[in-house]
Amino acid sequence: MSTFQFIQREPCQQSKLNHDHHHHQNRNHNKIYNSIKLGLFGTLTTILLTGCQPDPDLSKVATEVKATEVDALGFTPASEHTIAANQALRSRLPFDDVQDFEDAKRGFIASMPELKVVDDTGKVIWDRTAYDFIEGEAPASVNPSLWRQASLNNIDGLFEVTQGVYQLRGFDLANMTAIVGDSGWIIVDPLTTAETAKTALNFLNQTLGERPVSAIVFTHSHMDHFGGALGLFEQAPDEGIDIIAPAGFMHEATSENVMAGTAMSRRAMYMYGKQLPRNSRGHIDSGLGKEPAFGEFGILSPNVVVEHDSAMEIDGVPFEFQIVSGSEAPAEFTFYLPEQQAYCGAELVSKNMHNLYTLRGAKVRDALVWSRAIDDALNAQRDTKVYFGSHHWPIWGQAEVNEFLQKQRDTYKYIHDQSVRMLNAGLTPAEIAEQIQMPPSLSNTFASRGYYGTVKHNAKAVYQAYLGWYDANPVNLDPLPATASAVKYVELMGGADKIITAANKAVATGEYRWAAELVNHLVVAEPEHKQAKALLASIYDQLGYQAESAPWRDVYLSAAYELRHGSPEVGIDLASMKQILLQSPVENFMQSMASRVIGPEVFGEEFILNINFTDLDKNYVLELKNSVLHHKLAPKSANANATLNISHELFVDLIIGKAGVKEVLFSDELEIEGSKLDLVSFFSSLDKPKGVFNIVTP
Repeated sequence: MSTFQFIQREPCQQSKLNHDHHHHQNRNHNKIYNSIKLGLFGTLTTILLTGCQPDPDLSKVATEVKATEVDALGFTPASEHTIAANQALRSRLPFDDVQDFEDAKRGFIASMPELKVVDDTGKVIWDRTAYDFIEGEAPASVNPSLWRQASLNNIDGLFEVTQGVYQLRGFDLANMTAIVGDSGWIIVDPLTTAETAKTALNFLNQTLGERPVSAIVFTHSHMDHFGGALGLFEQAPDEGIDIIAPAGFMHEATSENVMAGTAMSRRAMYMYGKQLPRNSRGHIDSGLGKEPAFGEFGILSPNVVVEHDSAMEIDGVPFEFQIVSGSEAPAEFTFYLPEQQAYCGAELVSKNMHNLYTLRGAKVRDALVWSRAIDDALNAQRDTKVYFGSHHWPIWGQAEVNEFLQKQRDTYKYIHDQSVRMLNAGLTPAEIAEQIQMPPSLSNTFASRGYYGTVKHNAKAVYQAYLGWYDANPVNLDPLPATASAVKYVELMGGADKIITAANKAVATGEYRWAAELVNHLVVAEPEHKQAKALLASIYDQLGYQAESAPWRDVYLSAAYELRHGSPEVGIDLASMKQILLQSPVENFMQSMASRVIGPEVFGEEFILNINFTDLDKNYVLELKNSVLHHKLAPKSANANATLNISHELFVDLIIGKAGVKEVLFSDELEIEGSKLDLVSFFSSLDKPKGVFNIVTP
């Protein structure tokens, strides 16, 4: 008999998948609201105790779950410890406060009866209906606080924020805002993909009347706020359309994913639960919204650059811009609309704690810069009557907006100050993360909860920003690689059976973090050990079900999925990034090529290559020496082994894999001077990452 005990069964996965998608979520808003108002949101039934004696064979304890309790993909039910942990959190938070639900529904105008976006080939780009199962009280397998956030993010459609300001929510991960200008729509942050942006704009025009796009405002340099720009137009936009962005926008928007994009994309699959089912044991939300859309990404180069705090008029509407670059994004601004007394906080502030470090991998963000930027906004925008942002729902009322900004400001500064205090006392990142406690005034505020970022990994980010990866303990200066260390741990602990027995004892008492650490050693040492992988997957299930952070939940459950089903065969299609890569500085690609040189394969070799972009009238000289590839913009070198005369677009096709090296080099679409064999040899020395490397197994 398993020591896992369960409460009421969740509805079976298949019935959830086969529910009537036409029953649109907007018809469920009142049901969600009322269930929370009545205190039913997190009510759990009594745990069923069996009174059975412990199974003497502890190696079977954690994995002996009835087949009817495991869903089609292998995800196990919530354990009694998970149920208790989620119920404990439920009792600590003010779930009777339903102001967010009132705000999220305020100004509602209309919604699409079935919000599903497909591309020209019929591929689904965005499916809001996949989340229709999120209604009523939280199931046992979801943290109730995260379920609340997911329920709020389910409220979609077209909304009026204030006179002349509208938002389309639920058409993508982020919001698209439309402001009425003298001659058309001023579009703020046109979503992630051309397909979702086009759908949102069409719905806006169908509902409120046809108006052209008169201006575009990019608040910051993250993909979900500019990637859909090309979808706003049937053809290229007119030259007279203002495209406004903060200084540094194009560099940051086009460069972030070039150098480490392969690793970031793979890790993003975990962070956003790309492979997970959309149900109560899988992906339910991303904290900021439902999930990123994956379609055709694009960008438009701004013709109006905001370099410092300033005011301007856009299509007859006064804007006051505040530069907040270096906070949530390296290039970002917020703005105030004085006539409407409305403040757009972009992503400087959101209705959750954000990331100082994002799990997909990125440079650590400065908590002090972030906090000070919010403080500046608070001081500058005290007359604000309504706040709206790039994610989530607005806030109305001057006092309410000011309180929100104060708590957002203090959330980041508290994490910064306490982390610095403890690192100066000699605490390590793990110790700081374990000991830091948020004040009740912040921890009991839903808008400061860790639905996206978390206190724990943000505290570690502060440590990293000041002291880097080394915690000063010499054992961590040059440790053994994970596989070598794991093999020795397994041997020291007496082998696989003893590890599984010990892990099952930890599972039986709900010590899932410790159990995961134990079994991870075994999985890394013996990646084909089926029982170990199954056990670790079931442990990750419980850690995911307890997680309040949507990315943490997705990371744990993605790990469980891949332990059961293996890593994906293909990564994110780089071809969808072509329009953005065409706008990326050529220097970024040159440096990216340098970082792909397989050093040991070119020891002692020297090579000079001209890459001449015939349509850009630019030549780059690449020189390989000491196994290092350098580049410079210069006239063709007479000493080159080869010269590649190629168009910029064909070169990008080569980089993203749309065209193969041999096919390109021996095609009629380019001209090669010098040795083709040397050229083939050079390109063969470049690594070709597939973007589907293993994460939970070696």
